[in-house]
Amino acid sequence: MTGPVTVPAGLRNVVVTSTELGDVRGDEGFYHYRQYSAVDLARTRGFTDVAALMIDGALPDGPGFAAEIAPLRVLPAAVRDVLPAIAAAGGSPLAGLRTALSLTGAALGLAPLWDADPGTRRADALRICALTPTILAALYRLRHGLAPVDPDPRRSPAEEWLHMVTGAEPLPEHVRAVERYLVATVDHGFNASTFTARVVASTGADLAAAVVAAIGAFSGPLHGGAPDRALAALDEIGSPDPVRIDSWVREKVLAGDRIMGFGHAVYRTEDPRARLLRETALELGGDLATFALAVEERVVAVLAELKPERKLYANVEFYAGVVMERCGLPREMFTPTFAVSRVVGWAANILEQAGERRIIRPAARYVGPVPPQPVPA
Repeated sequence: MTGPVTVPAGLRNVVVTSTELGDVRGDEGFYHYRQYSAVDLARTRGFTDVAALMIDGALPDGPGFAAEIAPLRVLPAAVRDVLPAIAAAGGSPLAGLRTALSLTGAALGLAPLWDADPGTRRADALRICALTPTILAALYRLRHGLAPVDPDPRRSPAEEWLHMVTGAEPLPEHVRAVERYLVATVDHGFNASTFTARVVASTGADLAAAVVAAIGAFSGPLHGGAPDRALAALDEIGSPDPVRIDSWVREKVLAGDRIMGFGHAVYRTEDPRARLLRETALELGGDLATFALAVEERVVAVLAELKPERKLYANVEFYAGVVMERCGLPREMFTPTFAVSRVVGWAANILEQAGERRIIRPAARYVGPVPPQPVPA
């Protein structure tokens, strides 16, 4: 084509590239990582295995990948020494992560993707993925006057994450629930943060720069910042009484407010991640899971009545908050936990984009005053 092409706002349903990493089939309520169902992977494989699948293209058949990535979790001294100042500056752990990863890229001397060979790019990706949970947990603890907990290479990623954040020995059922959540959220098509990461990677910037850009997109409440808000909605409802739930939903909808934890830009049926995490929440047990189930049933019913033209169901954020709360993670660490998972998907997309060697450079339609006009004296 020789001229510009007009596409829908937000690039909705516009295919911008090809990928081997996975896809979301919204009409079916299905998504996958490479050739495997993501939900099947969450039920049967660990987070490290899925990271190997995304980065290297195949599930590992031994402990080699886990052994390779475990020692990379230790912070470089230049980054460790400055974390107290980053934490003291305020803001969320996710905001601090942007600063810390920028420093990490400099401290490690990460080369621009354009100049690096595939082996170097992969090594950089593994280092950033491994350091992200260590940085986030340390920032959280420092902000609360607690000493960071050093990573332990003997622990699985989920076990280590819970231990580094809480400082306590996690229960096996909590480790498995969080690991299931981490696997289920590694990647999810060309969402806003993934696309942002690929745009930056297409410029040839270093891998840390592309991840930092993705985190900036991820921090918005319409993207990664919703699990704690969804749980806050349960707090606001306060009771499993159907009358109370219905009145709350009607009030929100009629006021034009969005109900966090419901609806999705791609799925036109139930979000498979929500189904998996609902099951996980109920397995963990407790009043919160039962309450969430009652709220979900009434919210879906009332939304179907008030918005019959739309199919709105619980999305991943609704039960993600329930699972993480039940496992002892503080609410301010819900979205950072999401980032611990999604950084693997970002890294895999960055590596794939780096192999294309072409900058992403769309156009915009100008709609301002007609030029040229005289410049005022």
